[in-house]
Amino acid sequence: MARADEYIELFGSIQATHPTDRELVTRWAAGVQGRILDLGCGPGQWTQLLHAQGCDVYGVDPVAAFVEHARGHFPDVSYAHGTAQHLDEPAGALGGVLAWYSLIHLPPTEFDDVLTEVARCVRPGGGLLLGFFEGPTNEPFDHAIVTAHWWPIAELSARVTRAGFTVTETQTRTDPGRRPHGAVVAVRGPHINHDQTAPHRDQMAPDPSPAHDTGR
Repeated sequence: MARADEYIELFGSIQATHPTDRELVTRWAAGVQGRILDLGCGPGQWTQLLHAQGCDVYGVDPVAAFVEHARGHFPDVSYAHGTAQHLDEPAGALGGVLAWYSLIHLPPTEFDDVLTEVARCVRPGGGLLLGFFEGPTNEPFDHAIVTAHWWPIAELSARVTRAGFTVTETQTRTDPGRRPHGAVVAVRGPHINHDQTAPHRDQMAPDPSPAHDTGR
């Protein structure tokens, strides 16, 4: 709880985000047809931003303190407790998934399974937007919250493609005093033969550690 409170204080407002990131996220969301999942929504600031833009959006996070904060500060938006590994959605139910610095703490061995689960839930033609730490090699590094991972943009794009998406845009940026930033925009392809079953939310294992770093 203490680390969640620390994170909320540092990064829990949309004003703490980079204006270029806000432009990308809102532009992407404006082109999504259907409901958007803010996967790993943290304190809920990005979900609220897209809701204010008129998007049909909801947030899911494994950290109970984040969900509690988001519900208290943004009561007009829906937030739920859950994990990226098991999304409580039927196949093809979502118009898009935003995963903005919410998958950076996943071990690389788990990353493909999460992308497969995301692809299962996104309709053909739907969108995916990832934000992450961009680096020359895929390796872990010590992070203030919990171990995070660098991702070369080419490798991450390749994994997104293998999951059934077509990458349409990538961005990189290094701001003074910040870690290098990367973003991948992708569109779900028409043919994916993933398992069509989805677990209920009560099957989702909670993760007590914050899994976000939108402030970098």
